[in-house]
Amino acid sequence: MRKLILDLDTGVDDTLAISYALGSPEVQLIGITGTYGNVLLEQGIRNDLAITDLLGHPEVKVYPGLPHASKADSFKVLPVSAFIHGENGIGDAVIPDSDRKAETQSAVDFIINAVNTYGKDLVYVLTGPMTNIAAALAKEPDIAQRIGSIVLMGGALTVPGNVDAWQEANISQDPDAADLLFRSGAPVTMVGLDVTLQTLLTYKETARWRQLGTAAGAFLADMTDFYIKAYETTSPHLGGCGLHDPLAVGVAVDPTLVTTLPMNMKVETEGATRGRTIGDEQRLNDPHKTMRVAVGVDVPRFLDEFMTRITRLASQAG
Repeated sequence: MRKLILDLDTGVDDTLAISYALGSPEVQLIGITGTYGNVLLEQGIRNDLAITDLLGHPEVKVYPGLPHASKADSFKVLPVSAFIHGENGIGDAVIPDSDRKAETQSAVDFIINAVNTYGKDLVYVLTGPMTNIAAALAKEPDIAQRIGSIVLMGGALTVPGNVDAWQEANISQDPDAADLLFRSGAPVTMVGLDVTLQTLLTYKETARWRQLGTAAGAFLADMTDFYIKAYETTSPHLGGCGLHDPLAVGVAVDPTLVTTLPMNMKVETEGATRGRTIGDEQRLNDPHKTMRVAVGVDVPRFLDEFMTRITRLASQAG
């Protein structure tokens, strides 16, 4: 069984990504590495511990990552993030705090040790800024060649960004870290807005979770309804909320869910287009393509997998 690490800034869709991972028998979630973005690092770690408890998996350890971008001194949650994810990151839903604490080992060291232990059997999924993995690569560059695969939710190649015309939110938090990852030679699949905005959830689906009559089902429904309502303001043309982070986990579990382009990518770090994810002209003719960019997705199959796995988990968690 492949081992899975989730790197999360735990907001609503990160929570759904945790749920998808825990509901997938093909992988074992061996740890969560915390980061900043939708919430502060400390709030995200609190969410990770509480959510894994609620979903019946207190064995999942949480490792504290870096609290701000690689070239910044601090981080502050943007008002739009609080509007979309709630002040607490989980749609202002209330769940009990965990009795557990985060591990004392840092996320960066945990990543390196996991690669050393599991090698090609390790899948690393990022759904927030790339700061933790970039720091791990800077500390031990050869993990890029030894890790099984990296799947990230971030970027936009064929569609506009959701921060501005070119920047996607996760990339925009730390373009320098994302560029380091993209150029590292690691086997990376980019699951960006090109595909995640095609995978939408509505109140019809969340009603199924509420009807389970479990605490986990009620929490997932309340949290996701908040997210859908925010989308009604920010993106009324979509008719639902984007399943950004769960799709990245879905691709980690089953890469055939998406159609990809093999490319050597970079992130622009200077000037007006800072944060743009685009092909690297310096490696355009290099026959060895280190990245794959998702440009198509089997929407019905993914949504069926998503609902089946998470509904079963929420039913069993009680």
